[in-house]
Amino acid sequence: MSFQPILIGTGLVAWQFLQSTAESQRASFDKSPSLLRDTSYFAEKIGEVTSAEELVSDRRLLRVALGAYGLQDDIDSKYFVQKLLEEGTTAADALANKLADERYKAFARGFGFDRVGGPRTQLDGFAEEIIGKFRAQQFEVAVGEQDNALRLALSLRRSLPEIASSEVADDTKWFRIMGNQPLRTVFEGALGLPDSLGQLDIDQQLEIFRDKASARFGSDDLAVLAEEETLNRIAQTYLLQEQVKGFSAAGTAQIALTLLQNLPRWDAL
Repeated sequence: MSFQPILIGTGLVAWQFLQSTAESQRASFDKSPSLLRDTSYFAEKIGEVTSAEELVSDRRLLRVALGAYGLQDDIDSKYFVQKLLEEGTTAADALANKLADERYKAFARGFGFDRVGGPRTQLDGFAEEIIGKFRAQQFEVAVGEQDNALRLALSLRRSLPEIASSEVADDTKWFRIMGNQPLRTVFEGALGLPDSLGQLDIDQQLEIFRDKASARFGSDDLAVLAEEETLNRIAQTYLLQEQVKGFSAAGTAQIALTLLQNLPRWDAL
């Protein structure tokens, strides 16, 4: 990708700079030639697509479709993607509903090839919807090439309000967060939860996530957590925790280096 975001510092310093320059950096990113080629082609051609097979057969369209949901690494798994889209999410035993990663469900729902009234590719404004998601995701990818923690913090700011505003039960919203690996990573970091949490029963995990969110951020209501002030607190807490990990790792490495430097040299004995 030709566009390189400008980042100054790391952790909270880099986050504050990125936030203050996000609008101008995104404007420059959206004008990058490769992005313009991909999005223009998608806008021109997606309305002609009426089946999952047609979509996966066009690699340029598929790149934007998958990229819009952060699933670009699956571009060579055509059979898997086609089956995912064809089955959709309506049937309880559909492939997307069997997968732990909520992004696959969002992808299948987003294109709606299982809809009675026809796929969502035929709806007015569909191309613009997917292109908007694709641009946001690709900007995050570009940032992540330099600092993955910042990429995940950007993902939080984009995804959490979407989930919080969805018309489903609050527990379902939490399950979606827990099943979205980028969001889960941020919440686990911000709430100080161990990686081993995923080994527990899913309902136990839900209870822990909600209890920890209430204790640290004053609420487990996702509508509250998605408000601007709290959203920033979550992102900043996650980034601070990542900095602490980095300092700890660097400290351990420095101790080891110091010990090695102070070992007696064999040629001096």
